[in-house]
Amino acid sequence: MVTAERVPTLVNGVNVDNLFTTVHAIKTAPSIAKFVFRIENRWEGGSRNRSGVSAFHGAGQEISRQTSFVLHADEPPVLLGEDSAANPVEYLLHSLAACLTTSMVYHAAARGIQIEAVESSFEGDIDLHGFLDLDPNIRNGYQGIRVRSKLRLMFPTNNCRKSCNWEPDTRLSLIRSPGACLFLSRQSDCKSSPAAIPATKTSSILRRFL
Repeated sequence: MVTAERVPTLVNGVNVDNLFTTVHAIKTAPSIAKFVFRIENRWEGGSRNRSGVSAFHGAGQEISRQTSFVLHADEPPVLLGEDSAANPVEYLLHSLAACLTTSMVYHAAARGIQIEAVESSFEGDIDLHGFLDLDPNIRNGYQGIRVRSKLRLMFPTNNCRKSCNWEPDTRLSLIRSPGACLFLSRQSDCKSSPAAIPATKTSSILRRFL
């Protein structure tokens, strides 16, 4: 007798079966939720340095990646660099953007919400008076980060309202349009909007991460 192989449930490219299996496993054994990620950094001269990513600890075991990754960093000429790579604070923006996108996609997948597109842009304010220790009243690092985000979700419009606050960390809400929904950062409630009109809203929702 031939047993048919079960096809995994994929939503937004995420294996939802494995997602819920992971959630159940963590509820059963909370200790496996502890992860430790690492990088190894080496200076290469001037403002250039690189970090290697190869292994991490998670789910109660040491896990080696199939492929090691190398992240190069530099500074633009105006900051005395050679402009050979993104600088550290740009990597921070990328980290926040990637974390936000991945979190939204996973939360949506768990709820069976199909995402057609995700776009975001980040910008942060830095005052070199802090970095150069010229003014003790100015912090060394980002003073604030703003994000513009836009999501297009493909499901019937009448399902929009009940999913209005589906992503808890960023508290995104949505604008409705026929056949699709656009999620916007930090709106207070669901509102009607003409179809196919792109919309963005500046927010400082990441300030609490700094």
